[in-house]
Amino acid sequence: MVTRYYEHDIFKEHVTPPGHPERVDRLRALETALTAEQFGTLDRQQAPIADESAILLAHPEEFLLRVKDQIPEEGIARIDADTVVCPQSLNAAMHGVGASMAAVDDVFSGAADNVFVASRPPGHHAEKNTAMGFCLFNNVAIAARHAQKKHDVERVAIIDWDVHHGNGTQDIFWDDPTVLYCSTHQMPLYPGTGAKGETGSKNTICNAPLNAGDGGDKFRAAFKDRVMPAVQSFEPDLIIISAGFDAHYRDPLAQLNLDDEDFDWATGRMMELADRFCSNRLISVLEGGYDLEGLAVSGAAHIHRMMRG
Repeated sequence: MVTRYYEHDIFKEHVTPPGHPERVDRLRALETALTAEQFGTLDRQQAPIADESAILLAHPEEFLLRVKDQIPEEGIARIDADTVVCPQSLNAAMHGVGASMAAVDDVFSGAADNVFVASRPPGHHAEKNTAMGFCLFNNVAIAARHAQKKHDVERVAIIDWDVHHGNGTQDIFWDDPTVLYCSTHQMPLYPGTGAKGETGSKNTICNAPLNAGDGGDKFRAAFKDRVMPAVQSFEPDLIIISAGFDAHYRDPLAQLNLDDEDFDWATGRMMELADRFCSNRLISVLEGGYDLEGLAVSGAAHIHRMMRG
């Protein structure tokens, strides 16, 4: 398998206050893990920047203008209690969008079998009209729309295993029968959405909430019983993973008990479905993961599984 990896120093210039969980050290920890010998063949590329028009694939223009207006000339500004921006935050976010779109192009052109985007700020909490939960723009939603617009894709499945429910992705695709959104997450937990009964107006939302204290057995059961059957029934042309690693047992923001082997296993199941339905077309975009060791070992296991096939 040819696995491409998008990175860029601009992602380290999105500065957050001391003590903020979404910090630049997250990328440094992952980068260190990827210096291991088994990642020698990883196809590393610089993340391109997206044009501002790309944001309009998933967000209205008024929202884009509002985010731009909140970027400070110096220092740090708060969009809400959790979500902060600095002078380079917009630039970083636009490179994250650009890399997510390039990842789609890569798997449809044959440049790569699968792609991982190591970007920040994350994106899955960004709703159509609201930046929140550390997120400015919804990278995976924009990538899905780009696949449909540029590559005439009919059906996209987005699989989100971040410990927090991706309310933004659910909001954007609530009325859309062409995009399946499946999420495993701890509940109750921020942002408070993600109940099983939230199925979308077209029945293309599949939530599989887990309880605090649940481990790999419950996570894998949720995949086998809800997520995988939903994807199989949907028969997608592309699979996108919102790859948060904050369900790891070490993570300070939640209480699930997964380990790197669980993320390896889930990656393998998604790759099997990508092989069956999508000619192996799979992209993965970094979301959460706030314990540095937990993020490093889980992210490395995920990427290595993508490379192994």
